[in-house]
Amino acid sequence: MATYRALPYGISDFRRIRRENYYLVDKSSFITKLEETASFLFLIRPRRFGKSLFLSMLRYYYDIAEKDNFQELFKGLWIAEHPTWNQGRFQVMHIDFSQIGGTIDELTENFDGYMRMKFTNFARKYAAYYPKDYLDELNKYSSASDIMNYVHDAAKDQGCSLYLIVDEYDNFTNTVLNEKGENIYHAMTHASGFYRDVFKKFKGNYDRILMMGVSPVTLDDLTSGYNIATSITMDSRFNQMLGFSETEVREMIRYYQEAGVLQADEEQLITEMKPWYDGYCFSDEVIYTDPKMFNCDMVTYYLNSFIQNGRAPKEMIDRNTSMDYAKLNNLIKLDQLDGDRKGVLLEIAEKGSITGKVANSFPAAQLTDPEMFKSLLFYYGMLTFTDDYGIEQELGIPNNNVRKQYYEFLLREYQNLHPIDLSGLIRCYREAALNGNWHPMMDYILQAYHDTTSVRSLIEGERNLQGFMNAYLNLNTYYLTAPEVELNHGYCDFFLMPDLTRWPMVKHSYILELKYFSISDTEEKAEKQWAEAVEQIKQYGQGKKVQLLTSGTQLHLIVAQIQGYEKKRVEEISLPVNF
Repeated sequence: MATYRALPYGISDFRRIRRENYYLVDKSSFITKLEETASFLFLIRPRRFGKSLFLSMLRYYYDIAEKDNFQELFKGLWIAEHPTWNQGRFQVMHIDFSQIGGTIDELTENFDGYMRMKFTNFARKYAAYYPKDYLDELNKYSSASDIMNYVHDAAKDQGCSLYLIVDEYDNFTNTVLNEKGENIYHAMTHASGFYRDVFKKFKGNYDRILMMGVSPVTLDDLTSGYNIATSITMDSRFNQMLGFSETEVREMIRYYQEAGVLQADEEQLITEMKPWYDGYCFSDEVIYTDPKMFNCDMVTYYLNSFIQNGRAPKEMIDRNTSMDYAKLNNLIKLDQLDGDRKGVLLEIAEKGSITGKVANSFPAAQLTDPEMFKSLLFYYGMLTFTDDYGIEQELGIPNNNVRKQYYEFLLREYQNLHPIDLSGLIRCYREAALNGNWHPMMDYILQAYHDTTSVRSLIEGERNLQGFMNAYLNLNTYYLTAPEVELNHGYCDFFLMPDLTRWPMVKHSYILELKYFSISDTEEKAEKQWAEAVEQIKQYGQGKKVQLLTSGTQLHLIVAQIQGYEKKRVEEISLPVNF
């Protein structure tokens, strides 16, 4: 039997986590903050950020049927020493709309069946608080609407306090919007649509409501049916409520080190996880003050592999998350993007950021608006706050996990216009990583850049050359490929940092500096540019940070100069002999 608390990867039942002694990051102090804010709350966070577990904790905290289990379930947590007056005071209705599915013809029936089941189970659970004939009267009703009305009216008559918790409030409608089309989605959420109708019934029937999802689109379309919620999505007080801070990740690492089941250096683990899972900020008010947040599911995925197998996972991105991104791609309809929205994705992929203002909400009809498209990417976790310009914010790619999704989009664009043999490129990467022969790798990519003549208007200029390199270097799994990394008081174009934890056989690492000049530029300008690039890359290579990150491998400094679409010059630069 394990003598340490196991990681609750994939488990979102708070009671099971506490009773079976799983590891739990304590977020209970936010219960007080929620109560102090408003009675009806609405929060958006990306997928796999711990929403369901947090809501499960609230269920057991507020449920009058769990009042006697409070000390057992919450012992050792912050809220156990600071309980609020509302603890154990409510009959809790919990709804998870991700449980509803079916074909177009089955939507209404399945929705009605799910709501009928949830409210019937609710009535049975709390029957002791109602008259003896309560359940007999309930059985006279067959439709979900009638059962809901009966339950709500009975609670008012008895003076019972009700708390409504809605998880994945938009999952059902996002699926409909994605798979069934906007017409069916519109019919559900507007006028007398059945989804809109149920949200009308929520108004006035609950003392407290908390709804969570991944997009504000559905709530906006339901506004006149449900318009009582206070959005705390970008409220700075709740920036750290979901996800893990670096401090929380370090505490987790130390716990498993002390338990003797994690044989790895703390700094090594943080260094490897941070570029992939960290970087999220959900409030522009705390860009410069709050720690960036880690995706909690990704952290537990990674550490679970280390504990179980003694090493990092071979794939830094969990397959379950990859499935989420596939659904996201379908929802934003990457294959149907107009030029403006495609331009938004290209700019983000090539620059790593874009400026804009995140809208609090917007209807589905505005998803084709490029500015709203930026907001949608923010809510899905594809962008995050990285800088504040007052009127607008800089929205950047949070980490490599997300960056990979943009690069795959770029790669598809380039491959659609001019396919190249990717298996040949992978062999070139292996040659560069294991044997230090970088020429085939650079020749392959630069030749592909040259041959992609049909996208000249798309990839013209230095910034777009970097986007092209991003897309293809991203296929190199031997390295953590990071663009624009600060090395020794400067920013290199590309740092191919060896991922030695997963690929200990890698013997070579690379810093790439790209220089672009147009066909009309003079030879004198080209020579001056080359000389500057050589000095820049030497400075990068001499940095202590570089030496640490490339320890155990031979570092190669490569400068590539491109004129228009032609490879002008590509050479390896040597560091000073006395270095």
